[in-house]
Amino acid sequence: MENITNIWMGSQDLPFYSFIVRAILVYIYIFLMVKVIGQRSMANIDPLDFIFGVIIGDVVGETVSSGEEELTGPFAGAAMIAFLHWLLSYAGLKWPRFRRVIEDEPFIIIEKGRILDHMLKRTNITIEQLLMELRQHDTSDLNEIDYAVLEPNGNISVIKRSPFNAATAYDIGLTPQNRGYPKVVISDGKVVPENMEKIMTRAELEKGIIDHGYNAVEEIFLLTVNEADEWYVTPRLRV
Repeated sequence: MENITNIWMGSQDLPFYSFIVRAILVYIYIFLMVKVIGQRSMANIDPLDFIFGVIIGDVVGETVSSGEEELTGPFAGAAMIAFLHWLLSYAGLKWPRFRRVIEDEPFIIIEKGRILDHMLKRTNITIEQLLMELRQHDTSDLNEIDYAVLEPNGNISVIKRSPFNAATAYDIGLTPQNRGYPKVVISDGKVVPENMEKIMTRAELEKGIIDHGYNAVEEIFLLTVNEADEWYVTPRLRV
């Protein structure tokens, strides 16, 4: 019991395993906090989320490496920061005018094919950075671009002129079947029963495996099936 108390309250003579336990506690605490606040895309993090991550890391990060600091204070501080973060996010959703206070608005930097140099200066984007972003969107030819917009998360969205957009099935008069969301039926040689049962029986799965040139589930690394009954199969590599 004394060891548990020392892990939470901190001590100058914490054993090695206590730091591991404290790290696990901090990780679980932050994980639960993020789940309560709500999931956001971490690939394109916005400034509000970035500030939240930096402050939370600073508040509770020290408790992982320092064995003398009590966990109660940092956890309480992190909880308050999380509450403020949630409150600002909620206010931004509730009141659009307030949203402009905490989030940047999108900026049009190319309009009807014309680069707006004053908007580049306003957003601190050099022409080289703009061209790099356009190349990453496979639009190195400026004649193809109708609009380019700097989004609040810092990415640049590109809208091409109509003649340069890829033709869709609707454009050429086709009505293909919706493929829907592919379900993972086999992962690393093991069946995912909750997904399989939604679309096929075990007998149908085994027959399909044979039809695709395999003898057993264990030979397959990944098998997905979409709503059009299209299979993607890749084998397990034996090293």
